[in-house]
Amino acid sequence: FLWEIRACAFVFASLRHVCIHKEGVPTRAERKWIKPVGFDTGVKTYNSLTKQKEPLVLAQERIATWYSCGPTVYDHAHLGHACSYVRFDILQRILSRLFEINVIHVMVITDIDDKIIQRSLEVSNISPTVLARMHEEEFKRDMQALRVLPPAVYMRVTDNIPQIVAFIERIIGNGHGYVTSQGNVYFDTQSIGNRYGKLVNLGGIVGELGAQDKRDPRDFALWKASKPHEPHWESPWGQGRPGWHIECSTIASSVFGSQLDIHSGGIDLAFPHHENEIAQSEAYHQCEQWGNYFLHSGHLHLKGSVEKMSKSLKNYVTINDFLESYTANEFRLFCLLTRYRSAIDYSDASTNEARSTLSTISAFCHNAQAYMQGHLLCQPIEEGILWERLSATQSSVRKALADDFDTPKAVGAIMSLIHHGNCQLQPATKVDGPRCPAVFGAMLSYVREILGVFGVDLLDRKEVHDSSGVLNNVVEELVHFRSKVRKFALSVGDQASQNPQTGSEIQKRHPQPDRVPLLKACDALRNNLAPLGVHIKDRGTNSTWEITRGGETRKN
Repeated sequence: FLWEIRACAFVFASLRHVCIHKEGVPTRAERKWIKPVGFDTGVKTYNSLTKQKEPLVLAQERIATWYSCGPTVYDHAHLGHACSYVRFDILQRILSRLFEINVIHVMVITDIDDKIIQRSLEVSNISPTVLARMHEEEFKRDMQALRVLPPAVYMRVTDNIPQIVAFIERIIGNGHGYVTSQGNVYFDTQSIGNRYGKLVNLGGIVGELGAQDKRDPRDFALWKASKPHEPHWESPWGQGRPGWHIECSTIASSVFGSQLDIHSGGIDLAFPHHENEIAQSEAYHQCEQWGNYFLHSGHLHLKGSVEKMSKSLKNYVTINDFLESYTANEFRLFCLLTRYRSAIDYSDASTNEARSTLSTISAFCHNAQAYMQGHLLCQPIEEGILWERLSATQSSVRKALADDFDTPKAVGAIMSLIHHGNCQLQPATKVDGPRCPAVFGAMLSYVREILGVFGVDLLDRKEVHDSSGVLNNVVEELVHFRSKVRKFALSVGDQASQNPQTGSEIQKRHPQPDRVPLLKACDALRNNLAPLGVHIKDRGTNSTWEITRGGETRKN
């Protein structure tokens, strides 16, 4: 455990990288990352193997094979997990919907592990299998609530034990694993020389303390001999269960073979987990480069803390608790406002910024609709400028997303477009010149489309309850009735008065005194409904409305 902690300090260092070769220790020239040959997506992404941005080249045209490490299902998922899964969901959506890449995503569910066994012992009358199933289903519900697209397939470790055993046997047969007298099987890091260390610089690492039957402290378990009262399976080396790292190599290889386009996970998984995956996968396949791109997301931190949000530190917020106060759309904006590789602070300020940004987007969409429907009268629109802004924004957003999925820059371009749209949507009592609804229709469609690419549902279809249709109709009738009352109350009568300078009589138009209470009642109704989430906007004698929950909106 201690050597793993020390090794993590090297994850962020600038490193040299090695590639496996069947013959001897690689030379300096052989350590370079091998650029894939195939389909160039036009996207550049930061590759942890090279510590720089690389062109994303896929082995097959418009098909990306993508493997990600899923949860170890022993407890509730928290926002730290959600941040990583939502960020990579956004990346996959961008590749799929903007760059027309068919992403084949496989995720493992770790349903046997030391933590699962320990937790089952702490909770009476629950077996490790039942505990894992409970939290697996909870995890899937959480992902659905956050609008994370499910992978093509979830694969459990316990459903793949025979494949894992066969994988280990081949590693041993290739000369890269050994069995101890205690029935454990380890990967032999010395057998690959300095080819071990593609993601991190392992110089100076002492190794794991406590394990007495290993040849080298850096060696890691492929198979663990069973202990009393623990789940176990039969193997050529006796009863036991898989080590942690071997599950991912086996399952990814069982689906994608000896070559993988993209592997993703949190930055804390770079070492030892991903490093060990690379070593054992390339030892199994006897290939020079198994995974072409390793993508890592930054940690989620509580504001003021250098520690990541984690279960072990007990400093986490569960996904379910978060969604009691915020929406899935707001959490996506929270993730979009930082680079996926960056650490991110969780605080009231950062969540409120996400909520405010979403509210601004929703308000623009509402006003653009109102203008198109003729409910919002505006000063003359400079249509040509808006068409130019829209075209420039579309180009800027695509360019930003092709540059390592730069979502903050993309969102900034979208907000700039909305700002210029809002500058033109200034209410006016009198309109001179033609109306220009088409350009606002184009802007509205684009904003909805690109936010949809990110997984932000501005139409709020998935969070509408069954009764929402009835509620919308009730509010619509209420606002319609109120508008009729206001129109009646605002109808004026002529009142004569004398001009003090000339003495001549002039006519002034005022609401009739007996109708003023009606206007006050209409204003009171509008003000009283606002805290309940029903917002009425009066535009002359017409009115529009919207229902909001947090930053999300349902409109008339």
